[in-house]
Amino acid sequence: MAANSSPTPTTAPRAAEAQAQAQARAPAPGHGSLLTLERDAHRLADHLPDLLVDAKRIAQTVAHGIHGRRRAGTGETFWQFRPYQVPDSAQLIDWRRSASSDHLFVREREWEAAHTMWIWPDLSPSMRFQSHLSKTPKSHRALVLALAAAEMLVRGGERVALLGLTTPTASRKATTRMAEAIAANPGSDVLTHSLPPRARIARFSGVLLISDFLDPLPELESRITALAGEGVTGHIVQVLDPAEETLPYDGRTEFHASEGGERWVADRVESLRPQYLARLKAHRDGLADIAKRLGWTFLVHRTDRSPAEPLLALVMALQGAAGHYRWTGIEPHTAGATPAKGGAA
Repeated sequence: MAANSSPTPTTAPRAAEAQAQAQARAPAPGHGSLLTLERDAHRLADHLPDLLVDAKRIAQTVAHGIHGRRRAGTGETFWQFRPYQVPDSAQLIDWRRSASSDHLFVREREWEAAHTMWIWPDLSPSMRFQSHLSKTPKSHRALVLALAAAEMLVRGGERVALLGLTTPTASRKATTRMAEAIAANPGSDVLTHSLPPRARIARFSGVLLISDFLDPLPELESRITALAGEGVTGHIVQVLDPAEETLPYDGRTEFHASEGGERWVADRVESLRPQYLARLKAHRDGLADIAKRLGWTFLVHRTDRSPAEPLLALVMALQGAAGHYRWTGIEPHTAGATPAKGGAA
């Protein structure tokens, strides 16, 4: 639910972030005091080692080795032989291959130039939401996906950095350094704001944004378009709790906003489900249109699914093998299945 908007599902997708009070298990947002910030910092630091281990395990599962650019260029890996052409230098001719034919052939290598990927995991209060349908808060899943993607990119010879927080590096310890930077800056606006930070990205770099992306579409479009720049490729991963996909509550239910402190009581929340799902779909379609217009990829991931699934799709996109592949992780038929009872007001 947006911090400054009505929590009614028909007007704001963030309504699903609110959970019945009796079922809420996510930490309270808390920005009111230094003690609260310190508590949040310690909680994040306690979880980071396990999340880092999970990220490396998942990266190993989906490991693909050093990936080239699937085109000729500067590199060490053989790519292909092709017929000699007049503009080619004689030094490029492979005489051994040419000796077995009546034609001259040139030996080409695969382009393996390093690429810089800027990664941003959203750790704002709304990302702490965790319903009874999932064992993982959205913030934890966003961190695991960000660190796992960084691990795989570094293994592939790429440079990675946290958008607005660290500088690009190709060190094998890059993932650990990213985790340390997050632990050292738990209250940074870069991590705790629900919109990607404003930053100037070098041409031909890449951006990976991981969030629930439930802010108003005009704000999202403005920020994402500003990041796109000239020649910047991007990948958007929307992370949602299954309860945000289905609104599985029945009866009188009290919702608490993740950001802003608003409360709202629905007498028969199940009657709002069709309107809410339609609103959520329209919001997601708008986000997908933004990505398509910029030539970026768009993935949707639910926290009750394996993190290896979106990571594999992301690897395919980075390798240029995904085409229009889009893994949504959505099961519409579960929208009305075994809805949980909301807490009575």
